[in-house]
Amino acid sequence: MRAPFQILAIPYRREQDLQYCVLRRSDDGRYQFVAGGGEDDETPAEAAAREIREETSVKAVRIMPLTSMAYIPANVISKKHRDQWPPDTVVIPEYAFGFECASEMVLSDEHTGFEWMTYEDAMARLTWDSNKTALYELNCRIAGSGGERYARFAAGDGGTIPP
Repeated sequence: MRAPFQILAIPYRREQDLQYCVLRRSDDGRYQFVAGGGEDDETPAEAAAREIREETSVKAVRIMPLTSMAYIPANVISKKHRDQWPPDTVVIPEYAFGFECASEMVLSDEHTGFEWMTYEDAMARLTWDSNKTALYELNCRIAGSGGERYARFAAGDGGTIPP
């Protein structure tokens, strides 16, 4: 059963500069990050790991939970899934995550392409405000302005995510 929440997962990598991967949707051509819903009794973090694997074939080692959260209209989810939810479900939460992409991506048929780009270029390309807000937070966290613990977590140096 499709759980009544959505996840958003932002791929990033550190080449010479910090880069983010924006994916192009196959159904409408819009640009976004990895996104999808929970299944059965999955937690948002478990759903993020599964969606990352399904949409990019990447097995993310470190998935960083973000504080950014949005609510999206339930009617963007297919009716067959919405029919399983309480009838008064009109919005669902969207939980955001970041993950370092250390391997090559192989996209599912949900996307027709992807592009690695700078923060500024990704902000200009993204369609949805929730994606832009989560990207802003992730960029602050891993570029260092969000605190040393986040930067150490993102670098794999043992930092922990603050509560």
